[in-house]
Amino acid sequence: MDKKQININASKALLLNDVDNIVIAINNMEAYEHLDDFDITLDSPILSGQKIARLDIAKDSPIYKYGTIIGFANTDLLKGQVLTNSNVVFKEFGREHEYCSKYVPTTFVNSSSERTFSGFKRSDGRVGTRNFIAVVSTVNCSATVVHEIASYFTPEKLTNYPNVDGVAAFSHSTGCGMELSGEPMNLLYRTLGGYISHPNVASSLVVGLGCERCQVGGLFSHQGLSENENLKTLVMQENGGTTATIKEGIKIVEGMLEKANGIFREEVPISNLMVGLQCGGSDAFSSISANPSLGKAVDILVSYGGTAILSETPEIYGVENTLTARAVNSLVAEKLLDRVNWWKNVYAIGRDVQINGIVSPGNQKGGLANILEKSLGSAMKGGTTGLMEVYNYADRINEKGFVFMDTPGFDPVSATGQIAGGANLIAFTTGRGSCFGARPTPSIKLATNSSLYKKMYEDMDINCGLVIDGDKDIEEMGKIIFEEFISFASGKKTKSEILNLGRHEFAPWQIGITG
Repeated sequence: MDKKQININASKALLLNDVDNIVIAINNMEAYEHLDDFDITLDSPILSGQKIARLDIAKDSPIYKYGTIIGFANTDLLKGQVLTNSNVVFKEFGREHEYCSKYVPTTFVNSSSERTFSGFKRSDGRVGTRNFIAVVSTVNCSATVVHEIASYFTPEKLTNYPNVDGVAAFSHSTGCGMELSGEPMNLLYRTLGGYISHPNVASSLVVGLGCERCQVGGLFSHQGLSENENLKTLVMQENGGTTATIKEGIKIVEGMLEKANGIFREEVPISNLMVGLQCGGSDAFSSISANPSLGKAVDILVSYGGTAILSETPEIYGVENTLTARAVNSLVAEKLLDRVNWWKNVYAIGRDVQINGIVSPGNQKGGLANILEKSLGSAMKGGTTGLMEVYNYADRINEKGFVFMDTPGFDPVSATGQIAGGANLIAFTTGRGSCFGARPTPSIKLATNSSLYKKMYEDMDINCGLVIDGDKDIEEMGKIIFEEFISFASGKKTKSEILNLGRHEFAPWQIGITG
């Protein structure tokens, strides 16, 4: 896809690539309105972000956006006709995979120019951007207990612990009635283990019921965990039930607070940042403003030795060949293709989910016809540097640079996997207006357009709509985002944190059966 700078001006529509046979409406327009720049007269009313035929397009011909196929005309289309998912059809087509052909080794910033942020150093060498105490349930049966323990520690009770960001409960809807062994259980173990030992967590209390399949002992054995002063456990059936466990849990957390409060922020290199990349409630402007701008920020982060995690496997489908071309070696390329093929040929086969074509109603209203068009924008979050590794869901991420983690497109589930892998920041682009938090990791919300930013200012952190407005270019917007990475990592509160979001968004991926 063409990465050249888009020239935003006073036009009513945008041509993103000279190869494209469509243009994108910048604003809502009425039928028969004329677009002087392209000598086009609209055949019907159009919403901002929707597509307009730039010329006549014959039935079954490909539709090009950014010089990339996003679908096919299901009938003869006339110049000026508005294109939607009703006349742009999704279907499979061949894509050439030229493994590693566009891989370029990263040019790192000179050490004398190293940037820093203020973070919490951990004993395992990782660095936190927040300092939480986590209360984690092994099974849904202990969900109420972990929330009661955490909710006891109100902001008023934590006043004397200014270095502690909070006591956070992490409950989920599984842990029993599931497969006792194999990947479904291993995935749950990895997710819980990743939160228990997360760099944004100073101490953890793990609470089980006692008779569940996801036993505390099994979890600890699988993840190589053992009790110590920063990691305690409670089992309800051994501790006398609900009330007794809540009381004991509160007592344990009280004992953890003083030590957690004794941990102070220190200046550390930017290379300790690991940013999970998310997009939700996408629209046609996602690929024009927020996603490519975030991609520029990612390139800067990688040049400083940091890590960025692209995920949401269904939302790279159709452009996965652009990522395999950036792979550091053929093994990494094959890993990525294996995950895409598993989704297509095993997990989602015959299911009415977006990888098989149709995106959500909100995406459609925002001007996205199908998964191919959505993927085109989604992959832009990953910037342009080499793809260094591919991970399974919730695997601990050890590789630096740009990496990929296999996750669903559903944002809470995807972000949960990234955080379990070690992400200490989340950067989340949205065009329709996703409201999301992700304890213990701050979630930075990037609006694709100024209208959304103004309408949902309470939820949005950064206005990438400045690109659409012509006030900033992609390069400038990327630098702004990167600087905000440093600010938020150093303690600046995101809008979602101010709103106290993230208390209920812990959502491990459930890939097995419930029996």
